[in-house]
Amino acid sequence: MARLPSAERRRQLTEAAIRAMARDGVPRTTTRSIAAEAGVSLSVFHYCFDSKQELIESVITTITDHYAGVVKEALCPRTTLEDTVRAGFQAYWDHVRAHPDEHMLTYELTQYALRQPGFEHLARHQYELYAAVYTELIDQLSATMGLRLRVPVPVLARYLAAMTDGLTLNYLVLGDDAAWTGILDTVTAHVASLVREP
Repeated sequence: MARLPSAERRRQLTEAAIRAMARDGVPRTTTRSIAAEAGVSLSVFHYCFDSKQELIESVITTITDHYAGVVKEALCPRTTLEDTVRAGFQAYWDHVRAHPDEHMLTYELTQYALRQPGFEHLARHQYELYAAVYTELIDQLSATMGLRLRVPVPVLARYLAAMTDGLTLNYLVLGDDAAWTGILDTVTAHVASLVREP
């Protein structure tokens, strides 16, 4: 087995954990199964992660980074604010459609953390991370397009995180691709109305 820097090994184990948890469920995924998925010994896992809590925090952060990176790339300024906002939501939506198991895992992680004594803070961390990502996206859009907001950034960030969370779960349950165009139009128009200059 090749020696990798610790950060790279942690990334490898986190990605393996995402695959294993998405396939087998969070409660049934063990440190041994994650090590096997990554092709490393159990001792390597324990060298990289001190606890299952630390691993779950890494999983939550990594999944969020997966789709946040895609959205950040898509948010380059376009002709209109609506076009720019729509591109960001479309990039997120495309990620949900391409990786439904990964997005379903985020809900399972929340439930697991809330039900497991001592893990509750991880659910809070997860949702604070969602708001932080939206704050960064709003700041990026405001800086590039010179926008003024009609609502405070923290309020808008949490609102967008809650809306996206609900829409994602709705899609995972109903699987209605045909409805998404109308939903995307509605979301785009609504968000644009919140960030236009008065």
